[in-house]
Amino acid sequence: MLVLLPPSEGKASSGRGAPLKPESLSLPGLAGARAAVLDELVELCAADEEKAREVLGLSEGLRGEIAKNVELRTAGARPAGEIYTGVLYDALGLATLDAAARKRADRSLLVFSGLWGAVRVSDRIPSYRCSMGVKLPGLGALGAHWRGAMASVLPEAAGDGLVLDLRSSAYATAWKPKGELAARTASVRVLHAPTRKVVSHFNKATKGRIVRSLLESGAEPAGREELAGALRDLGYAVEEGAKAGVLDVLVDEIH
Repeated sequence: MLVLLPPSEGKASSGRGAPLKPESLSLPGLAGARAAVLDELVELCAADEEKAREVLGLSEGLRGEIAKNVELRTAGARPAGEIYTGVLYDALGLATLDAAARKRADRSLLVFSGLWGAVRVSDRIPSYRCSMGVKLPGLGALGAHWRGAMASVLPEAAGDGLVLDLRSSAYATAWKPKGELAARTASVRVLHAPTRKVVSHFNKATKGRIVRSLLESGAEPAGREELAGALRDLGYAVEEGAKAGVLDVLVDEIH
């Protein structure tokens, strides 16, 4: 099973580790596309702070993120699973998984990124700021930039197993499963049980808990029906969604 996750907007600091080694990142077929984004992002942020803030869509209070991008090649790198923070990653709790579940996480989780395309949680990266919705002056919209490289790399990464797609819409623009692979791709929609309305904040927390539950259980569902069954066995209320390939997970809490 391959699980596709969005990154977090907020990120932990890079720390004092060894700097980025681009050649060490997973999915080497993305190396050329990564280098192109890295080169332009560093150059943009080093040359014109105000323009960089506008391009990256940063508020005045986040101006300091630009300096972080300038130092991407020299800043300390940490496992991506430590860099990404926020509601989903707090609920996932990678650091507290047992050894077997952590091995499954390293093997099955893929985090999409405007800068790196996609990385595994064990890949060492520096902290950065560059969402998939960014349109760089030279490369253009990052979602479109990544589609060409992703078209061959992601099907290979998915192999013959189920793909659980938990990405947000912005990150889904970088790659869309097609053909036979699309038929074994599932996504999850989190609904408030009494009202059947889509929840917002609790959506991310629930998805993080779902991933953690699957990792801890060792479940390896081969298809959508098996995934629904596995989640029910793990205590989740699951219904078939109105749209093909979508599972509705019902929760009582909506905060």
